[in-house]
Amino acid sequence: MATETPAVHDILRAFEEFGRAQREVGSRLTRSLDVPRASIGLLRYLNTHGPVQIGCAAQHFRVDLSVTSRQVSVLVDAGLATRDVDHDDRRARTVVLTDQGRAKVAELGEAVTALMSEIFEDWDPAELKTATDHITAIAQTITQHQGDPSQAAHHKDSKENV
Repeated sequence: MATETPAVHDILRAFEEFGRAQREVGSRLTRSLDVPRASIGLLRYLNTHGPVQIGCAAQHFRVDLSVTSRQVSVLVDAGLATRDVDHDDRRARTVVLTDQGRAKVAELGEAVTALMSEIFEDWDPAELKTATDHITAIAQTITQHQGDPSQAAHHKDSKENV
């Protein structure tokens, strides 16, 4: 077991601050777009991956199926997504964005870009790249430690770039 050091406490404190900052950004976006904060990630995921089984989305977000199912219900009730029977596995349900959902994702993308541009307007591109590389390396290190083999190959490359 690793010995606790001031650096370990510092990174834990930084994670807590970063988590609060993410929640604040999410809250700003949800207020301006009238979308639940928990739905933002799911909307973006569905837009990128197309129709997916609800279980696959839960696995991607590393949450229980019931959590993702509730988030899908919110999107369906808002007219942003629909549930369909999976054509390959009739026992499974897939979720797909509606036209209204795709429009909301476009609106979300514009809002995120505008907000991030405003927040980081005083940072130069090299600082943003360095921060991005470090955040990516941290995420991959944590994921690799949890035993996700899909991330292991990328870990070495990301550390070399930091």
